[in-house]
Amino acid sequence: MNRPIRNLAIGCMVLFLALLINVTYLQYWQSDSLTSLSKHPDNRRVLDAAYSRPRGAILVKGKEIADSVKSKDDYKYQRVYPQGRQYAQITGFFSRDWGLGGIEATENSILSGDDSKLFVNRVVDLLGNQDPRGGSVSLTIDPKAQKAAYDGMKALGPDVRGAVVALEPSTGKVLAMTSSPTYDPNRLASHDFVAVNQAHKDLLANDLSPLNNRAIEEVLPPGSTFKLVTAAAALESGKYEPDTLVPGGSKLDLPQTSKDLINENGRSCGGDKITFTRALQVSCNVAFGSVGMDIGADAIRAQAEKFGFGSRYFHDLDDSLTRQALSRFPDNPDAPQTALSAIGQFDVAATPLQMAMITAGIANSGTVMQPYLVDEIRSNDLEVIGKTDPRPLTSNAVSAATARKLTDMMVAVVDSGTATTAQIPGIKVAGKTGTAQSAPDRPPYAWFVSFAPADNPTVAVAVLVQDAGVDRDAISGSGLAAPIAKAVMEAVLNP
Repeated sequence: MNRPIRNLAIGCMVLFLALLINVTYLQYWQSDSLTSLSKHPDNRRVLDAAYSRPRGAILVKGKEIADSVKSKDDYKYQRVYPQGRQYAQITGFFSRDWGLGGIEATENSILSGDDSKLFVNRVVDLLGNQDPRGGSVSLTIDPKAQKAAYDGMKALGPDVRGAVVALEPSTGKVLAMTSSPTYDPNRLASHDFVAVNQAHKDLLANDLSPLNNRAIEEVLPPGSTFKLVTAAAALESGKYEPDTLVPGGSKLDLPQTSKDLINENGRSCGGDKITFTRALQVSCNVAFGSVGMDIGADAIRAQAEKFGFGSRYFHDLDDSLTRQALSRFPDNPDAPQTALSAIGQFDVAATPLQMAMITAGIANSGTVMQPYLVDEIRSNDLEVIGKTDPRPLTSNAVSAATARKLTDMMVAVVDSGTATTAQIPGIKVAGKTGTAQSAPDRPPYAWFVSFAPADNPTVAVAVLVQDAGVDRDAISGSGLAAPIAKAVMEAVLNP
């Protein structure tokens, strides 16, 4: 072979190898990024291809709450949500023109079949000339608890704003999570794209913001439910016990101001001096304002942070549309502000999930578990390819001894205090009410947190009723929120 021909052959071989390397790089290393809807949302070809493939199911106790069924149009498959409104803020939606939300977004690679964990399945599908088939995602939700939470909020009215979160204290599993008002994800997943666009416009124009998941996105003053944090800090300080006497009069003279801190009803809590347990039992502002100033803002803030304040710890719904809001305690409050902060007012703000975690931490002997919603993921042939293991969020938020004392104090709240509406016959319930003032021109927020059974907790609940559309005098944690929490606890305890 003469030299020119040999050089030409070598050149062709180099070009062929370069082409082979480039194709391999594009097909293997860059395929996920090039076909990712999140990185290329305007790639219509990718959108149409993804929209035409069957996605894996989202499951609750083996039952589909999101699934793909064959359609009679060019897109071949239709995403459906059999209990759409009840699970909307959890499942999110799968829409050709408006993207993804909720579990549909955070677990998209599994549901679409594009995840590297499904590589073997993708190879088998390729050899069989089939589109990639998605894996399934099983959630931690207890369907009866979820229904009780959804029905409870729905019963308050269609325009009520609020949220419910239920956790398993020993693991951090989310047993229920609902937000009101809700929406129907089927309207966004429809193949009638004119109707889809109108539905999306309607949702965005709705002043009640139904697309928001108030369980994790809304931070509001927790009111007297925050007294659990103040009580925990006081007990942990060693200066207070459940039978320690604290101020219980009708008002507390605040330093540096002419204003006094008064109780919700303007009356005494039972005498000039009452026990710390009695103070929690009747939700005495005067007592907790005094205790708060005594132990100081730094101690309360440190205690709140041990329960999760200021941290982002929930990622199962952490997509581009939804992100966990940070609960907060004010920096460097003065003495009067510290007194107000100790009762969950001033600049204290928390999500319903955060308040459920505080309650669950007390129920779990002082250990706060990291909350999670995704239990396990499976391939399309039902092989388990991922499972969430429970893990503590931090070291103990409070000691086991403090948790026991707080539990007894919370039981007194339900037995004969402000939360008798949460009583369950034959079962000891621990709880705390809260009615947080917001602004003079709007009603307060109604809160309730609880867990049961008090001696062996299996469920902890937080309920927020942000706006029930009723008169100010009719709003209370006991009247609006506690009955919903009771129904959720009963759903878990009586499967």
